[in-house]
Amino acid sequence: MSILIKSVDLKGKPADIYIEKNRIKRISMLERDTGGAKIGASVDHVPENLPFPPADVVIDGRRKAVIPGLINMHTHAAMTLFRGFGDDMPLMSWLEQKIWPNEAKLTYDDVYWGAKLACVEMLHNGTTTFFDMYHKLDATEQAVEEMGLRAVLSEACFDHFILELTERSKQDIIRRFKKTPSPCNRTNYALGPHAIYTVSGELLKWTYGFAKESNSLIQMHLAETEGEVTQCIERFGVTPVRYLRKLGILSPRLVLAHALYIDDEEIKMLADNEVKVVHNPASNMKLASGYEFKYQEMRDAGITVALGTDGCSSSNNLDMIEAMKLASLLGKVWRKNPEALTCDEMFYAATKAGADILGMETGRIAEGCLADLCLVDLAIPAFTPNFSFVSNLVFAANGSCIDTVICDGRIVMKDKKVPGEDEIMERTARAAYDLIKRKCT
Repeated sequence: MSILIKSVDLKGKPADIYIEKNRIKRISMLERDTGGAKIGASVDHVPENLPFPPADVVIDGRRKAVIPGLINMHTHAAMTLFRGFGDDMPLMSWLEQKIWPNEAKLTYDDVYWGAKLACVEMLHNGTTTFFDMYHKLDATEQAVEEMGLRAVLSEACFDHFILELTERSKQDIIRRFKKTPSPCNRTNYALGPHAIYTVSGELLKWTYGFAKESNSLIQMHLAETEGEVTQCIERFGVTPVRYLRKLGILSPRLVLAHALYIDDEEIKMLADNEVKVVHNPASNMKLASGYEFKYQEMRDAGITVALGTDGCSSSNNLDMIEAMKLASLLGKVWRKNPEALTCDEMFYAATKAGADILGMETGRIAEGCLADLCLVDLAIPAFTPNFSFVSNLVFAANGSCIDTVICDGRIVMKDKKVPGEDEIMERTARAAYDLIKRKCT
């Protein structure tokens, strides 16, 4: 399939973008002036303008801007089922009283519909790739394949320091990675040990060894709350990052969600071992986990920091445009520095940083890159006037500004409508209500 996007704003100038199969084949910059509004997509050198071959689909890009598809680097997709359920509670009470008891009742269909709704929501907000940790991975994988996104999927792993569960978890992981790869090539697997308070050191070390053998990433929660740090010191004698170093699992494969409570020495440990970090501002604030995320210190140390929304039960939406704004404003206010966490930095964290962590040729707009693109509707108040496109995107707009989404060279949302979204919303709501009423078997 080929797609031609005509006269779309790219870095403040009109361009034609030709997509062939799943790659950006050619970018041709046009001469018309659009007023100089800077657009924050990364663009490589483009050749002289030459006629394009006929395209199967032609999209009118006038009054639209093009950006790379956003990359949500920490999700629990099917937790759309728990949106608005168990609000205004501390993290551990919320997990133990509301989430874990109901997750024990999840069926394949529950996770499938919850994940499909997450895909609909992410497409509406311009997300084309997400890094997930949840249960019943096959159900999420089916949803992703049907909806046309990309995802790196990890099964949430718990052993609660019980040897029998440790061995069961190992066998579950081995079986998962023996599974025949998906023919769609848009999903990959990672490992997902939940946290240091739910996963034993024995299983964490084994997971690290398996990740090396399978060339996989490891995603886990770490240093999310002060209580977690206190418990870690009481139980293991050191803080969370030092505990991971003691286990010998700090490595470039490790992706840490949250990492709120870490000191300067721990930042150096993470940097020295090329560990990656994902900032989740919405859930951190809503659960009152903390707010002093050390983005600048991590960035200056050379740590790649990406953005995530966390699950809908703790952030209540999957809007990465909102996440960029929250991260920037939160970083400015606790530092009392309006120059901290600029809109450009947050745009990079929501695109290229995630692509780099996942090792994907996306997150930027350049010839040869994967065709994961979003068209932003400029004919709305948030982009009027348009002195700085990135500023307007991060500080003025939200996910509703996304008009069209292309992922892997296919149009997956057009004119702000995802095919089948009405049925998906209806079926997911029904599944959620039934889940909460269902008795645990």
